[in-house]
Amino acid sequence: MASPSVLRSESVGLQRFALGFGLGQSPEIRGTARERLLAEIERRTVPQPTGLPYSGAAEIGAALYAFEDAERAAREAKPAAGQQVAAAAPAQNQMAPPKPANEPALPYRTYRDEVVARVRLALEAETGFGERLVQFWSNHFCIGATKSNMTRIMAGAYEREAIRPHVFGRFEDMLVAAESHPAMLEFLDNRLSIGPGSPAGKRRGRGLNENLAREILELHTLGVSGGYAQVDVTNLARIITGWTVVGREAVLGFPGSFAFNAGLHEPGAPELLGKPYGQPGKEKGLAALTDLARHPATADFIAIKLVRHFVADEPPPALVRELSAVFRKTEGDLAAVSRALIESEAAWAAEPAKIRSPQELLLAAFRALGRKAEFGPIVGPLNAMGQPFWQPSGPNGYPDSNEAWASPEGIKTRIDVAAGWGRQAAGSVPDPRALTEDILGPLLSPETRQAVARADSKPQALALMLLSPEFQRR
Repeated sequence: MASPSVLRSESVGLQRFALGFGLGQSPEIRGTARERLLAEIERRTVPQPTGLPYSGAAEIGAALYAFEDAERAAREAKPAAGQQVAAAAPAQNQMAPPKPANEPALPYRTYRDEVVARVRLALEAETGFGERLVQFWSNHFCIGATKSNMTRIMAGAYEREAIRPHVFGRFEDMLVAAESHPAMLEFLDNRLSIGPGSPAGKRRGRGLNENLAREILELHTLGVSGGYAQVDVTNLARIITGWTVVGREAVLGFPGSFAFNAGLHEPGAPELLGKPYGQPGKEKGLAALTDLARHPATADFIAIKLVRHFVADEPPPALVRELSAVFRKTEGDLAAVSRALIESEAAWAAEPAKIRSPQELLLAAFRALGRKAEFGPIVGPLNAMGQPFWQPSGPNGYPDSNEAWASPEGIKTRIDVAAGWGRQAAGSVPDPRALTEDILGPLLSPETRQAVARADSKPQALALMLLSPEFQRR
């Protein structure tokens, strides 16, 4: 049997790198956390959500266009005030039957289903390291579901297609998948970008949109201090002109899917970081992204963000250097980088100082209380705490610091949310004291044990467990 110090260290690891101990899990997990985290990396895959109405972005895009056409037809068919209703209703679009009264619109329904499927995976995971990495990378390459119908309906598909397959794969592959995904092209307006010298640019007199190019350099690869200049932003925008989304007319492919439109592409060989890119068509953008993925500044930037997320707001420089070196040596093998993180003694030795983000807190609480994945109980608390799924306020994603989540207002909201969870779970928890011992195990302090034991009621006892420093921090 492992010593108390080992059990405590392994329990810290379950919270720091994963989603914490869950109701009904074997105590053996506490003594073998590192081994299980490494085994998860070796599998090199994370599960995909199941039971969703649409399999992928292209299918979703076609359904969205059909839905929007049906909605437009319904609006146009409405009689004006005082006008008689026509004897026969207009023909319905067969791909988008009218929704029943009070039924949410298709983009919202799809978003709802994707959120529930995603949370279900996190609740079922043994440790949840892969799920934590999905959260990290989805926030790194974030999109905003509130931008448009397209980003709302595709938010889950974007994470399933661009992030999940590459969490333990190559950074370069994830980068290409993210930047070419219809949801990203919509979110950062690259579908509106037209090369001034392209056939379309000459006809329409419209030009570049630099949003996606800027965020690729600033947020996705090199970082704001990565050594690029404004000319690099403009030239990268030229390089990726023509990366667009197939429209409802389906001229370039299946509606809602990615396409390269040569008629929008800026000709020539623009330079990026001093290197010219003159490859034909889409290959020009792929070559640029490959070089950015392998740039030393990208390795440093990713290493800093990973260490800040998993270990401390002020990333230990030695650990950052270690992960950056692995990233460069393996040309962005994220399994190798993740393994280096888990194998680092410095990553395990740090005190649990990071406060769980709202999403992490909800998942940990649901696992501890044996809650099921249901949309209402998920979306309400996350909206209140300020971190609904796939809805950051900007392309830089949700913040990743204690300052962002531990403000006085944020703490007050957590208290209210924890009180609500305590009331809802009280009927199904026979003994909050036993549950607290089970969930927190070697992390449980005498102060928290005493506070839970002295609580006036079951709901209060459960809320105190969820609000304890041992549960809130990782």
